[in-house]
Amino acid sequence: MTSATHRSAERIGRTEQGPRPLPGLAEPRQGWQPETVDTVLDNGLRVIAARHGAVPMVELRLRIPFAGDDPMHPARAEVLAETLLTGTDRRDRIRMDTDLAAVGGTLQATVDPERLSITGDALAGGMDTLLDVLNDALTGASYPEHEVGGERDRLVERIAVARSQPRVIAREELQNHRYGDHPFAREVPQSSDVAQVTADQVRELHRSAVLPRGATLVLVGDIDPQRTVETVSRVLSGWSSESSAREIPALPPVEGGNVRLVHREGAVQSQLRFSAQAVPRTDERYPALQIANLIFGGYFSSRLVENIREDKGYTYGAHSAFEFTPGNGTILVDADTASEVTAAALMEIRYEFGRLALNPPKEPEVESARQYAIGGLLTSTSSQSGLASMLIGLAAVGLGQEWLAGHPERLRSVTVDQIAEAARWYMPTAFTGVVVGDANQLSDQLRGLGGVALP
Repeated sequence: MTSATHRSAERIGRTEQGPRPLPGLAEPRQGWQPETVDTVLDNGLRVIAARHGAVPMVELRLRIPFAGDDPMHPARAEVLAETLLTGTDRRDRIRMDTDLAAVGGTLQATVDPERLSITGDALAGGMDTLLDVLNDALTGASYPEHEVGGERDRLVERIAVARSQPRVIAREELQNHRYGDHPFAREVPQSSDVAQVTADQVRELHRSAVLPRGATLVLVGDIDPQRTVETVSRVLSGWSSESSAREIPALPPVEGGNVRLVHREGAVQSQLRFSAQAVPRTDERYPALQIANLIFGGYFSSRLVENIREDKGYTYGAHSAFEFTPGNGTILVDADTASEVTAAALMEIRYEFGRLALNPPKEPEVESARQYAIGGLLTSTSSQSGLASMLIGLAAVGLGQEWLAGHPERLRSVTVDQIAEAARWYMPTAFTGVVVGDANQLSDQLRGLGGVALP
């Protein structure tokens, strides 16, 4: 500790008391663009390798488009994700785990209606082993009967628990309300469907859907990008296909309309979920809309949080965020409230929609949100893990490192007038949504508000 950081009691006692001006902000950091190689291999796999040498590690992200129309697809996909790394023709589960542990590595698979995702990391010197284990799973996963049976049974139990959770119920109801029977709405399979999945069905799904053409692999760390691409090309050369991995079909636009009350017997809290159509990140209006969203409910200093949390005390948390799919973007707003203040909270949320659209933000609000957006972006990509996750997310919607490096400047360039124009997206009539709660307690109070479809 130096004299610059340590202050004695005597010096503290001589310090002038009372408020003093805050020091000015430092010069803004510019977007950082690491050395990157972005290419497509002969098997159709896009590989993005970026040097980020903060620590001697490497982060791995693999995204395989994984959409399916079959009503049983979500159940089979969940079992596949749970058992993809439980054994191959060359390694059993213990050997896979042992080889990864030897290089400080991990691999994990998850799935949703859009994609099969594999995330991992390892010491930079163990990248070849990490890729070899990954290739083993992609080209030779055996899905042993006992592993499939065990993971399937555990998954049935977890899904049964998840489906009893208010947030899961609210999300499913919102998805159904927005998209009907579109595959994107099938996020959590029925436990009864999962219980019927067999190892043969999982193997067939792997053969038909775990494909490199159209998939993206991101590697970020203390690596040489060009050599890394060459290593990937060599190690994954056996992973090939003529057909492409299947992207989710285009989503219909979200149309404004009534909020639907969903009955949940005995609930003491209500889940309020709203959505409106937005724009994709590629749209020139996105930077202005991003700042407008922060001002509305995207961070703790937002109008929505100030109103229904800090002032009214209706909720512990209220949030507004974007959800992106290829070529699409939507706004999501959520808050959980006690049953007795549900109608009041709904009224205030609608009020804030209208206030943002009709009373657009002024310079102080804009600058606060702007600095938060820029700082959040730079902070989120300062680590190897954060940069890898950002790059795989951008790749899914057709963007890359150039967009990421240029976005801080786009945020700095947005004018107050452009943000005021973007705020008009928040007109109450643009939104629809659901309220999940006990209809016996909520129907009378919501009926008086109007714009609510009662069960």
